Amino acid sequence: MKVRIQFTYQTPMGANTSFQSEEMKALDALLLVDDMEKTGRVKQLTFIDTQDIAWSQKELKRYFEEIEEEPHDVYIYFDGGFDQQRKKSGLGCVIYYQQNGKSFRIRKNATVGELDSNNEAEYAALHFALKELESLDAQHLQITVRGDSQVVINQLKGEWPCYEKTLSGWAGRIETKLTYQSIEPQYELIPRKNNNEADRLATQALENIEISSKKEV
Repeated sequence: MKVRIQFTYQTPMGANTSFQSEEMKALDALLLVDDMEKTGRVKQLTFIDTQDIAWSQKELKRYFEEIEEEPHDVYIYFDGGFDQQRKKSGLGCVIYYQQNGKSFRIRKNATVGELDSNNEAEYAALHFALKELESLDAQHLQITVRGDSQVVINQLKGEWPCYEKTLSGWAGRIETKLTYQSIEPQYELIPRKNNNEADRLATQALENIEISSKKEV
């Protein structure tokens, strides 16, 4: 979860003004506020999440206490590769998450047929990743989705139109799955070099090398 901090700063002489921070991770915001409150000059403090919902400091701390045993702080990396000659696609995904004070990483890939383009393989890879996330029973979350496909990321962010019927269908399936799991995604376009893990998994799938692992990191 990411939030902005809104607060009023008041001097000992009574002068005051309001401030709003940049968006940051909620846990970092809580640490900053704990330090700021030591001055005794911070008033009317509120946290605003990405859905413009206001949280008190007490409510936000209680939220993190409640979710500690559930998967949270989830980051998904995805990549898809398409072999035109064989009409096969390789799908790869890497999922990082926190649970019970520990960090975990899931790496998984798959080979599929019946896809017609690299863009479709990229969409299928993200859908594959969300199915894996569903197996963790992860619901009611904010997640970060990272990929190097401009088409997928920009279309799902609503910044590019989606005219192709096939790709529109994949986008609809992804949005339906997110809604069903009550998950709010934040999409981030990253350079290909920062997506090496998912890219390698997609390549290995096309080489008929199956990967499925979960480990503490």
